[in-house]
Amino acid sequence: MHAYTPSEWSRFFTAQAGASAALAGLVFVGVSINLRAILETPGLVGRALEALILLVAVLLASVFGLVPDQGRHGLGWELLALGVLTWGWVGVLIYRTRPSPGETWADGRRASTAFAARIAIMQAATVPPIVAGATLLAGSGGGLAWMVAGTVGGYFAGLFDAWVLLIEIIR
Repeated sequence: MHAYTPSEWSRFFTAQAGASAALAGLVFVGVSINLRAILETPGLVGRALEALILLVAVLLASVFGLVPDQGRHGLGWELLALGVLTWGWVGVLIYRTRPSPGETWADGRRASTAFAARIAIMQAATVPPIVAGATLLAGSGGGLAWMVAGTVGGYFAGLFDAWVLLIEIIR
């Protein structure tokens, strides 16, 4: 499989489109189950939106990758734009929930540690599509191989947020 030939990645993108759509649907179900608690807890509405954005970004990247007869430049620009938009949007959502200096949770954990973990996970989900787009445009540096990392990062980040919305919220 050549990392700069989008048509050779159609099976990968087909699988990811189905998987990301299913996972985004599960997040919707999870949000509906705990809707009252999510609405009452500061920051959790943004967390739900974050999960959906990250999973829908994987879905959109997959849809872009499935456009027939699309060359590497077209897909490169689409992935680059999608990655930058996702990075910015999720970054703003995370920034809005930043902890105050020295803040701890009821169980004694430092809020800044969890905040740093969210930032790292978000980067793992949003930076690889940006790099994939840029390297497709450049014709070197990894191309669509970066989408494997971005897809895994998107799933991990979306499921991490879903876990918080489904399980941690009721602890």
